Amino acid sequence: MQRVEVTGSAIKRIAAEGALPIQVLSQETIAKTGATNVAELIQALPAMQGFTISAISAGTNSGGRVTASIHDIGESYTLVLLNGRRLAPQGSGSTVNLQAIPMNAIERVEILTDGASALYGSDAIAGVVNFILKRNQQGGDIEANYNTPTTSRSGDSKYVSASYGFGDLESNGFNVLAAYRHDDQSQIKATERDFAKTAYIPFSYRGNNYIYDRTSVATIPANVSATFNNNLPSIGFSPYLKKNGKCPDMNFVSLNNTATTQNCAFDFVQTVEVVPENKRDSLFLKGTLNVGNNLQLFTDFAFSRFDITARIAPNTAPFTIAPNSAMFTQYVAPYLTAQQLANVKSVSGNYRTYDWGTRDSRTLTDSTHFVVGADSNVAGWNLNSALTWSRNKIDEQYVGGYAKDKEFRDMLANRSFDPFAPIGGQSDTTKTLIANSLYHGSIREASTTLKAADLRASHELFALGGGTAQLGVGADYRQYHYEQTPLAKDSDIYNFNASAPYDMKRDSYGVFTELLAPVFKELELTAALRYDSIDAIKNGIVNKTMGQKASKSTYKISARYQPTQAVLLRGSFGTGFKAPSMLDIGQPLVNAGFTAGSYTCPIQHAEYCRPGKTQYNVLSGGNENLKPETSKQFSVGIRLEPSTTLSMGLDLWDVTIRDAVSGISEQQAFGDPVKFNSLFTTYTEPSTGNTYWAFKSLSVNIGRQHNRGIDWDATSRYRFGWGTFTATVNGTHMLKSDYTLPGTDNQWTNSLDFFGVNNAVTFRNLARFSGTLETGNLSNTVMLNYRNGYTDASATARNTATNANETSRLDVPSYITMDWQTRYRLGEAITLRLGVKNLLDRQPPLSLRASSGHQVGYDPRYADPLGRQVYVTGNYKF
Repeated sequence: MQRVEVTGSAIKRIAAEGALPIQVLSQETIAKTGATNVAELIQALPAMQGFTISAISAGTNSGGRVTASIHDIGESYTLVLLNGRRLAPQGSGSTVNLQAIPMNAIERVEILTDGASALYGSDAIAGVVNFILKRNQQGGDIEANYNTPTTSRSGDSKYVSASYGFGDLESNGFNVLAAYRHDDQSQIKATERDFAKTAYIPFSYRGNNYIYDRTSVATIPANVSATFNNNLPSIGFSPYLKKNGKCPDMNFVSLNNTATTQNCAFDFVQTVEVVPENKRDSLFLKGTLNVGNNLQLFTDFAFSRFDITARIAPNTAPFTIAPNSAMFTQYVAPYLTAQQLANVKSVSGNYRTYDWGTRDSRTLTDSTHFVVGADSNVAGWNLNSALTWSRNKIDEQYVGGYAKDKEFRDMLANRSFDPFAPIGGQSDTTKTLIANSLYHGSIREASTTLKAADLRASHELFALGGGTAQLGVGADYRQYHYEQTPLAKDSDIYNFNASAPYDMKRDSYGVFTELLAPVFKELELTAALRYDSIDAIKNGIVNKTMGQKASKSTYKISARYQPTQAVLLRGSFGTGFKAPSMLDIGQPLVNAGFTAGSYTCPIQHAEYCRPGKTQYNVLSGGNENLKPETSKQFSVGIRLEPSTTLSMGLDLWDVTIRDAVSGISEQQAFGDPVKFNSLFTTYTEPSTGNTYWAFKSLSVNIGRQHNRGIDWDATSRYRFGWGTFTATVNGTHMLKSDYTLPGTDNQWTNSLDFFGVNNAVTFRNLARFSGTLETGNLSNTVMLNYRNGYTDASATARNTATNANETSRLDVPSYITMDWQTRYRLGEAITLRLGVKNLLDRQPPLSLRASSGHQVGYDPRYADPLGRQVYVTGNYKF
């Protein structure tokens, strides 16, 4: 049998059930899921929690980034590999964007759900996801797919792919493979889904009727904010509401109004997307050449371009109203008291640029990955070495809804438009001016480049009772270079904060060894040891070195005991570590948007307070004194095969992390602003020059984390005279999801079935059942996906009976979806698949969370907004 390298080991061996828990997804398993992209495939696995989804791109600069996260330990602790080697991450850390993986080139996926820092180094604390691509393919393969929701045509998707390989490694001594794929995903607007169409949500809870208000006080027509001298309190109001006694279309009287505010609030959700439109082109090339009997040369080239356009609500445009101006006289003065008129300090309008259109942000992400290497046998040593050059590059562009600074200010000064006019109140002349004032162009470019070299070697040593002991050794070098270039200045776009420039570089070195000892026929022991050294950051912008050089030794021991053919026991214990990202260390204090929630003034200093209850700016920054995070993990498992038709197993795993990089959450800081006074600073709006309080989100090296759970699975196969039925069920049962409150090392909390202060939920039970009936060329598969219910985020809503605000947490029910697929083979050449995802059209349950994207009314991380989808896939081999 051919020896292969198994994820989690540097020693080539005959592939079999080993000492470490590895989940393998074959090509047919992948096809049965109906997944059309890598993120959909990986994020649906029960072992995955805590990842980033593409819907978050609406309102952030993520560019549609999607990630993997094993056991909710975190995406930055899950190492993603392509053919066993690292890819360039997106950003300054180590998190890989799954959009870079060429879906049609995948032969199988191996998921190691155990820590592997002792082999792979930093970032593999939670485990490893290794995408193994095709090799030695002969002939061609063409596949096409069309997928459409049954609710409406919006949100349909399609792809077409082709691959061709020629040359056989065994007979010709070479193989060349080329694979290409194009994907298209259309948008879904929030108004096209009942569960997501408004930010002003009526609902019932425990026999009472409520209204949940996530509307925004940046409105059309504008609200007014006024501050005063002599310590008079700031006020906010809507001139339209004051005059007419009601709010105009797409606005509601804000339920967040206080004694000092009478604002209208804009239902921004009516203008956002549930799913952004995107397209992807990916190309994979692989060449393999046998040079004699003991040397094989290989090269991999993967390129993908991901193009996503995310649309969110029209821009917020605060503007200054000069006292005694015509605008002040018409819209402000009539609603101020004599005392307020005599003490006016500043007045501003809070406007929503509805007539400029939605804010449309287009991001092009180019991922390029090139590897050249050799496999050889020299003096009994199996050697593998390669050079890697990998880059993730993004170009973020504004393509709609953003006004040029000068043009907008001129229109305000000339009163070319009236910010206090309702929607549709602008003249044709003004509409022309608006069209000419729109900004189109790139605002920033950023890239992360990985240069790496590695050498791995394994060799048989001596005979033991159970076979031959084997030694593995290796070394690797990596350099990460993160750059960001701002392409738009503050003065180019109204109320805009330009991106900060970055030029950060860091080198790391590692050596490792691994010993495999089959002590007896029944018992196999493995020990691994690794040493890593990570240099300080070279910051080219400020021409200095930042942070400290860090080094660490990690180890892992594991055992596999098989007393009988039907029983296998296994276990492991190891340590790990993770270096902070370069921005965690070297980022200056930069604007990072707004708080997710609305708050009253954190510090009662009227000069810097925003009126009433509203959002405040967030500034984020790094910390040069951060040190690496460390971890300990263990796993204990059993596998049983009482018969040839039944296989089952479970693995208990446990991971603890110390010195975790964390930060005080906004909920903590605004909940106790006296204790966290140092985290509040001031921020001056570019548009008005007004200064307000802002929250500083800073990285600190103080947290701890403890996760524990059980991965389990069972597979059974029954043969009938007319066919074969195979049933597989697997899941993850979480026992612990504990972490210290951000900024502390001894105040523990958790998010287990509970929306925690980390703005997320760890689900106790995730499970999937798959049943396939094969009858000749026809097969039918039914798949059930289960996620248990949880306690929702704390939210304040208005009781419609008492007209009082009440704070509570909803009980979000469990979420179960059913998928079905039928497959028919027409000979060896043609395969047709017809399927339905979410067969019962299960809608996302109501959630009142106020984070993770601009969507309101449900949590896009935990439920699928597409609803029932019908798809057809055709494959032709030649």
